[in-house]
Formats: sequence, C-alpha cells, structure tokens
Amino acid sequence: MKIKITFLFSFFLFISYAQKEDSLTLRKLYDYYLTKSKCYSNLEYLTQRIGGRLSGSAQAEQAVYWAKKALYEAGADTVILQPCMVPHWVRGGQELCRVNTKTATRVVDLKCVALGSSVGTGTNGLTAKVIEVSSFEELERLGEKNVKGKIVFYNVFFDQTKINPGHAYRDVGKYRVLGASQAARYGAVAMLVRSLASVADDEPHTGNMHYDTTISKTKIPALALSYVAASKLSQTLKRDKDLSMYLETHCETLPDVLSYNVVGQLTGSEQPNEYLIAGGHLDSWDNGQGAHDDGAGIVQSIEVLAAFKHLGIKPKHSIRAVAFMNEENGLMGGAAYARFAKDHAEKHLAALETDAGGFVPRNIGVDTTQGLYNTVVQWKALFQPYLLDNINKGGGGADLRDLQKNGVPCIGFDPDAQRYFDIHHTAADTFDKVNKRELELGAGAIGSLLYLLDKYK
Repeated sequence: MKIKITFLFSFFLFISYAQKEDSLTLRKLYDYYLTKSKCYSNLEYLTQRIGGRLSGSAQAEQAVYWAKKALYEAGADTVILQPCMVPHWVRGGQELCRVNTKTATRVVDLKCVALGSSVGTGTNGLTAKVIEVSSFEELERLGEKNVKGKIVFYNVFFDQTKINPGHAYRDVGKYRVLGASQAARYGAVAMLVRSLASVADDEPHTGNMHYDTTISKTKIPALALSYVAASKLSQTLKRDKDLSMYLETHCETLPDVLSYNVVGQLTGSEQPNEYLIAGGHLDSWDNGQGAHDDGAGIVQSIEVLAAFKHLGIKPKHSIRAVAFMNEENGLMGGAAYARFAKDHAEKHLAALETDAGGFVPRNIGVDTTQGLYNTVVQWKALFQPYLLDNINKGGGGADLRDLQKNGVPCIGFDPDAQRYFDIHHTAADTFDKVNKRELELGAGAIGSLLYLLDKYK
C-alpha cells in the first residue's frame, strides 16, 4: 500500500510540475506574440502592397513569393512550393444593376457585385422583368410559365436567431452557390441574390457560385445585391410588379493557371516525418484586400514558426505553416496538399485551419478522430487565463477536407464571428478593419496549441 501511495504522489507531483511548466511556456509565447510578433506588419504588407489576391491573378502570384520570403524570415528551415492548377476567373469592368419602373421619376442604380465563376452579360447587357422568390420551393411552384425570360431575385435573409452567424451563412449559402442553375432550369435569364450578411449596409458581398449542369446546362449571369439594394428592389416590386432591370457584367473564365501552396517547415528533431500544421488561405476575393479573409490566418500561421525560433523551442515533430492557394473558388490548394502528403507518405498528427478572421479568439473546434478532442480538452485550464476556454467537438476547414477524408484529425480555430460577416467577401475587408491586439491574441492561441500538440502527441 505504501508503495502504491508513493507512486500516486509522485505521479500527481509530475503532473503538477508539467502543468506549471506548460503554463510558464504559454505565458512566454503570449508575451512574444503581444510584444514582438510581425503578424500585424506582415498583414499590412500583404494587404496594402499586394491587395486582393484572386487565384490566377498577378496579385496571387506576388503573394506566393511574398509568403516564401516571409516564411524564411520567420525561421523556416525549408519552404516548399506545391504546384496546383487553379481557376482564372476575372471580374472585368464595373457591374451595373439599373431598375426601370413606371412609379419612379428617374432610373435607380443598385449596388451589386458579380459572383465568382459567373458568366458575364457582355457589353450589351440584358434587360428583363424581375420575379422575387424566398426559396427554391417557391421557385419550383412558380415554374417555367412564370419564370421564363425573367431575372430571378432570391430575397433570403440571414436567420437572426442564430447565435453563431456562421450557421446563418451556411443555411442561406445554397442560394448563392446553386441559385443560377435552379433559376436557369425554369428559363430565367439571370439571377440576383441578397448578400449573405445580416448587417443593413450598402456593401455587396461576392463569393463563389457553381453551375450544376445536372440541373441546367444553361449558364446565366449571377450577381449579389447589397442588403440595402435588395430591400429597395423588394419594396419597389411591391409597388410595380412589372418593373424591369438592366444588368451589365464583364466577367469571364480564362484557362487555368499554375499556382502554388507555400509551405514553411521547422523540421522535427525526433519524428521529422510526423507533421503538425497550421494554415490559412493565401488567395482572396478581388474586390477588397482580403485582410480578415484570410490574410489574418496567413500571418498567424507564419508566426507559429517565428515564435518557436525566437523562444528556442525545438519541436519534436515537423511544424508547418501552410498558405493554401485557391480556397475561395476551387479548393485546388487543399487537394494538392493532401496529394503531396500521400505521395510522400507523410503522417499528419493534426491539422489546424484559421479562416474566420482576426477577431478575438473564442473557440477551438477539435475532431474526435484518433482521440484528438480528448487530448486537447485536457488543456482547457491552460487557456483560461487568455480568455479562450471553449473547446468543442468537431473541427476542420475547407482546405483541410481532403486531409480529413484521409483520416487526419483536424482543428478549426474560431474567433468571435459576430462582425465577420459584415465585411466577408466585400470591398470593406481591408487592413484598417483588423485590430492588432485581437490578431496577436489569436496568433498566441494557435502557437500555444501547436506547442502543446508537439509536446504531448
């Protein structure tokens, strides 16, 4: 019995010592991020000097070589450029949505933006009457008789009762993605959608759409109206159901372009072919600077390597910061990374994606795969002093889908998203919208989590 008690005492003493040691290391990590990190200056360069970085663009190419340089400066001992062919969609000239109605004394222009991957109207534009619907089911009930030759307007709102606005975004996203094909099925000539946002401003939100040829082989122009513009159109339709609208867009899809994921690595001292990764997507929409989406995730991931190097932390496993290409309109980078990992027989212990903005860190979503959630949830007390103690089941990210399919346990880093969808995919997603301290607190959480995973996996 005495031996057993002595063993238990020694065990708990060891646990207590390890927790204290971890607590001190996390404090050092956070101190580094809050006083010495280059997150904010790196983000300033990426957004102000390069700007919007849509896949296939010259800016996306510049971002690749900037990321390579930034990763070496952060202390990476290896930087890998992983090739991937990406879509090359271009917006072209300014979009135009003009309402013509008998009840108005003048022509009214509405704020709009073409959706990614949409075909354009061409320089001659198109003019047609508008029909408003609130669901695919309503569209189906109206049928070809009422829809053919018209512009379908999906006036669908965010569900304001959702506490997590990401859930509201997910629920209405189908209208942006598949709305054009569903409308074309009944003979519509174009489609409009209310921007996927809850804030009542006049900033239209772009985002990718998809032509599903199993629904309709006809491709029609697709645009988003700002919240204010959508409300104006709906109100005007109530007064004049015969109003017509002139649409003009100049977008087109060019041949695919060669691009790259940029992968910076600190090689592990004990298990160099076992990997822990943190990543975000390097591409962004062209109408803004891609500051929150996802410049923030890129600079936070790069800074993981810088923090380890600065504090002299020699990882047991190889630590990677990954700048994925083409998340916004194709996910070719995520697929290329998973393919590279499989071809090189790499073992990934965990993969984290940060793609929800540079706001105050709140939650970590963790896969239950291979017991990862049970491991991470034990560290809840370590994160409490940093106001991050929500560790939830289920995690990942768009760029991690192929890794997840291959059995890699994934983590989604989730900052406070209440303001994220105010600027998501808009021209307002600019550097000045990012708070330096919030950005660095998020980076501290990610770096600390990678440190603990490396130590205990």
